[in-house]
Amino acid sequence: MIELINLTKRYGRVLAVDHLNLKVEKGELFGFIGPNGAGKTTTLRMMAGILGATEGSISIAGIDIAKYPERAKGMIGFIPDRPFLYEKLTGMEFLRFIGDLYGVTEEDSHARAEELLQRFSLYNWEDHLIESYSHGMKQRLIIASALLHDPEIIIVDEPMVGLDPAGIRMVKNIFRDLANNGVVIFMSTHTLAIAEDLCDRIGIIHKGRMIALGATGDLKGTACLIDGDLEEVFLRLTEKGEGAL
Repeated sequence: MIELINLTKRYGRVLAVDHLNLKVEKGELFGFIGPNGAGKTTTLRMMAGILGATEGSISIAGIDIAKYPERAKGMIGFIPDRPFLYEKLTGMEFLRFIGDLYGVTEEDSHARAEELLQRFSLYNWEDHLIESYSHGMKQRLIIASALLHDPEIIIVDEPMVGLDPAGIRMVKNIFRDLANNGVVIFMSTHTLAIAEDLCDRIGIIHKGRMIALGATGDLKGTACLIDGDLEEVFLRLTEKGEGAL
């Protein structure tokens, strides 16, 4: 569903993403972790079509995002790390607006928006201006908006920021249900416990390079650890700055 081939991004002399190669299959919940400045957000923004790559390619369900950006983006739901919203709209108006952007019919857009507002515990606030929402409510709304057009791929950057424990559980359950129904979830997070609990595979990026890839057990082997959690694996590998795929 997602294939990155020699994906590279340079900013002048800074190599932010260094020839990244990766395949993520249908129904996989993939975790993407790394230190600050490792290249996570840059990678996700290239995958979502917000940034162009310096070198390499991105394939979304067999579609080259550089050659056919509208087709590829139509299959993606992107959830940024900060909920950028039109705060003078109500929750329902915002979701209907997103539906228009993706070409969802008016009838389907309204029905889908109502369903998502219920699912994300925002239904009682659908007619309130977004500026009156708490940060956690805004985060739930931006996640709901990414699901409105039933995308086949969800690209999400720090989905749990600002959510309370009930909201975190809600989002984790929704992501797992989506993956069970064949949707790809590509998730960047600093919350290692969530990545360990939720993700089928995890990639660790450091200084723009993928230094380790696999299930938690595989990563322990890469880090030469018998016991320990993902935090210990992460710290050992990033302190070394190298690993084996």
